[in-house]
Amino acid sequence: MVPFKVDLTKEVVVVTGGGGVLCSGFARDLAECGAKVAICDLRLDAAQAVADSINAAGGCAAAFEMNVLVKASIEAAKAAIVEKFGPVTMLLNGAGGNNARGNTTKDNLTPEDIEALDRDGTIEGVKTFFDLDPDGISFVFNLNFLGTLLPTQVFARDMAKTGGTIINVSSMNAFRPLTRIPAYSGAKAAVSNFTQWLAVHFAPVGIRVNAIAPGFFLTNQNYDLLMNKDGTPTARAQKILAHTPMNRFGVPADLTGTLLWLADKNASGFVNGVVVPVDGGFAAYSGV
Repeated sequence: MVPFKVDLTKEVVVVTGGGGVLCSGFARDLAECGAKVAICDLRLDAAQAVADSINAAGGCAAAFEMNVLVKASIEAAKAAIVEKFGPVTMLLNGAGGNNARGNTTKDNLTPEDIEALDRDGTIEGVKTFFDLDPDGISFVFNLNFLGTLLPTQVFARDMAKTGGTIINVSSMNAFRPLTRIPAYSGAKAAVSNFTQWLAVHFAPVGIRVNAIAPGFFLTNQNYDLLMNKDGTPTARAQKILAHTPMNRFGVPADLTGTLLWLADKNASGFVNGVVVPVDGGFAAYSGV
């Protein structure tokens, strides 16, 4: 149940990554406010489950298979969406994520690590910065940045004739990079910068572009990293919570108000090029 309703009954919204935890919540919120929602995901079954739940609740949604890294796949999904719902008026770029190939295994490089590398050439069970896989870095960067750029190219082409709204999903990693995940942090920083660039570029044709930067939310991708099997926080999760003044992880409903504000041109019609943190105070806390 949304905390307040805005009138989105004239909107046809595309949500990429719509089968995921956060983006499925976005899709349900938009549908509850009257939008026709196209749930797009690489996993059609996940998208279909979200669409079914929206339709069962009285909303209007349909599932579409889409690979956000393949322009032909996006164009095919667009054709099917337009045929079913009509012209797209809003795009929510939510597809993204991380991959272990773009991560180090330790927070910091130490002199002992350098000695071990000089001596043995590698450290068993440890991936240092020097061991990062370029293909893994490219995959993470492309998924987040190109996975935002390519759908925007496809869907904004028609919006440029009539106006529209684009909402990107950045991350607190764009403001303050987390240890171990340089590829994801860099990619989300690129998404934030790209959001500002698009806002300037599209302003003359009436397309507003903004972004939401979630703080720390439990999702399918990060659950095993942040929670032990017994349901207690891992050491990494404890560090995150200790630096979050509200002392908890976010839940999808925490994003609803910001989403609806940005989606409603009557509420945020002069808001363009902003990246809104929803982080429980994480970015404001220095640790002291």
